[in-house]
Amino acid sequence: MFYGNIKYYDIANGEGVRTSLFVSGCTHHCKNCFNPETWDFNYGQPFTEEVEKKIIDSLKPDFINGLTLLGGEPMEPANQKALLPFVKKVKELYPNKTIWCYSGYLFDSELLSPSRACCPWTRELLSYIDILVDGEFKEELKDITLRFKGSSNQRVIDVQKSLKENKIVLSEYNEKRNKNFK
Repeated sequence: MFYGNIKYYDIANGEGVRTSLFVSGCTHHCKNCFNPETWDFNYGQPFTEEVEKKIIDSLKPDFINGLTLLGGEPMEPANQKALLPFVKKVKELYPNKTIWCYSGYLFDSELLSPSRACCPWTRELLSYIDILVDGEFKEELKDITLRFKGSSNQRVIDVQKSLKENKIVLSEYNEKRNKNFK
């Protein structure tokens, strides 16, 4: 797996201060994507053990709320295979930190149902993710007042509650709007 960027002390991609990993590779190709260079699976740098260790070390301070996975597309099958052992390690080392993931794939109809995105690693990977922002970015539904998502079709899902209840459970962040906008 390759990655395009790592943001330490990121405050835009999930609750609180986070480390955000922008993986490479995406087949959605959303119109006006904010990161189109990451569509290429070979963009950026290889995700090595050294990079993994640096990210894990960055999560140590108490003021870091957790890890965010985005890209590109973390839930592309090739990326899932590479991310699973990493995310598992993060959860084992930091069980109280949250893991957020942004995916153009829909939780219920693509990640948990037969589709090209549902592969042998999907269910286990989801078992370590706390919040999933799902759905492709839609330019015609763009709304800058939405919190943690770019277009109104996207959902902010509480993954653990959804898996437990076997239905979509939206996170408290789903409807909250940016307080700076009316």
